Amino acid sequence: MLAPFLQLLFGKEELLRVEPAWTFSGASVTNHIKYVISQVIIHYDNNKVYALAFICIVILVSIFFKNLFTYLGFRVLSPMRNYVMTKLRSDLFDKILELPIGYFTEQRKGDIISRMSNDANEIEFSVMSTLEGLIREPLTVLIVLVSLVLLSPQLSFFLLVLLPATGFIIGRLSKSLKKQSTDAQERYGLLMSILDETLTGLRIIKAFNAEGLIGKRFFAVNDGLGNLRNKMNFRRDMASPVSEFLGVFVLCCILWFGGKLVLSNQADLNAEGFITYILLFTQIIQPAKNLAGSFSSARKGGAAVARIEEILQAAIVVKEPEAPKVLAQFSHSIEFKNVSFAYNDVTILKNINLTIEKGKTVALVGSSGAGKSTLADLVPRFHDVTEGELLIDGVNIKDLSLQSLRNQISIVTQEPILFNDTIASNICLGKQDATQAQIEDAAKVANAYQFILKKEEGFATNIGDRGSKLSGGERQRLTIARAVLKNPPILILDEATSSLDTESERLVQDAINNMMQNRTSIVIAHRLSTIRHADEIIVLSKGEIAERGTHDSLITKGGIYQRLVEMQEVR
Repeated sequence: MLAPFLQLLFGKEELLRVEPAWTFSGASVTNHIKYVISQVIIHYDNNKVYALAFICIVILVSIFFKNLFTYLGFRVLSPMRNYVMTKLRSDLFDKILELPIGYFTEQRKGDIISRMSNDANEIEFSVMSTLEGLIREPLTVLIVLVSLVLLSPQLSFFLLVLLPATGFIIGRLSKSLKKQSTDAQERYGLLMSILDETLTGLRIIKAFNAEGLIGKRFFAVNDGLGNLRNKMNFRRDMASPVSEFLGVFVLCCILWFGGKLVLSNQADLNAEGFITYILLFTQIIQPAKNLAGSFSSARKGGAAVARIEEILQAAIVVKEPEAPKVLAQFSHSIEFKNVSFAYNDVTILKNINLTIEKGKTVALVGSSGAGKSTLADLVPRFHDVTEGELLIDGVNIKDLSLQSLRNQISIVTQEPILFNDTIASNICLGKQDATQAQIEDAAKVANAYQFILKKEEGFATNIGDRGSKLSGGERQRLTIARAVLKNPPILILDEATSSLDTESERLVQDAINNMMQNRTSIVIAHRLSTIRHADEIIVLSKGEIAERGTHDSLITKGGIYQRLVEMQEVR
């Protein structure tokens, strides 16, 4: 901007005394500004200070608009980028909530967290941040190439032979970036898994002096990740300088080839046109350099996209029916009719026939791996049966809406599952509109009311990560209070007392007995003393019902159940 105006100011060019004709071009704008500067100089009797001030104002106004439009460009691009990332994270979390429980048995929790955090960030910085360059730079290169072809088809033919060769070299450089990036994301997921296991099992690690072993595992993965990322960065950072060198190499080839043609008068343009052609070609180098960097970043981010797509495109095995029926209330029975279940071609349950009448308690007994938890998980449709039918009040549960089905069921697990929130929020997880009085009543039924009152903030006390601020018995009583408040007709109890001390066990067992009154209960039994009064005991062996009956009748048979009782020395 400065050069043409300063030449006019310092007398290197003649003042324009006649207003130039207007055309829609940069040259016309420049000429009009020169005319205005000339009129200022003439008006003030060749006092060029005023003209210098005008030039400064023109520059300031131009730079102001340049930066204004740059800012407005960011104002458009930034919300777009943030919206895409917000939507991506929301879709990913929504899919995690939809996926069946079986999906997560084969996935490391740390790896899923890595995809949600590190991979999403990689997409944001590697793909979304280069989006502008991936749109703008190809357009710039295309416009310049078209201009070059129009200026000299002869030289442009030579150019179009060289450019694909340079593009191939740059492409080869970035080709392995996606594979390396996939390896890096997987290592990061493994790193997060080790961290999660370390935080969860820190007490055991210290007790067994295993800090060195766990540290060695973490440091090995971490060092490998660091080395891999260095290789990726070296390759990515090579793209820009290599593209610039190749661009200048092509420029030199054109300069030699075109210059030879011009000197021998064989070219389709004169010397001035050749110089213009060379100057115009130099406008390709920077966009091509930027495009190479953007392309390499996009390839690197492509691995993160693929890892997130694995989750987004994972099959939903347990699907909501197209025309779901609503289970308003549980009235009669739960019936397993020739039910079999297999996972990854391994048969877990085989030919189960079982009817659980309303108000009855059925206990599931058997050795580890017999299929007790899987059988119980079929009722709330955590898994779908492979063969046969599972009916509630005569209706196949696959025809019921998932929400209405699960509204009729509460689950108390062997390991208490609590969230980093207040006691009240954990209790009312299944009934968000519960009043304070209802929360307190549920706590009383669960024998939790007294210990809650002793807390400094009562029901508003934060219980920490996974309820770490509470004892084992207190955590379990909160999960029972949560189940009581939901007030469902069907209970699934995975022996909630097996890991507690004697006093806590008595309090929790009393709470369970209170909760089971007038409800249909499926009890997964580890301590056989807790199911002596069950209406029916189902003994599972290798996925099949081996024995069934009451406690006394099974003892009389002298089969698997009796041996299990003898092993626990319970009569």
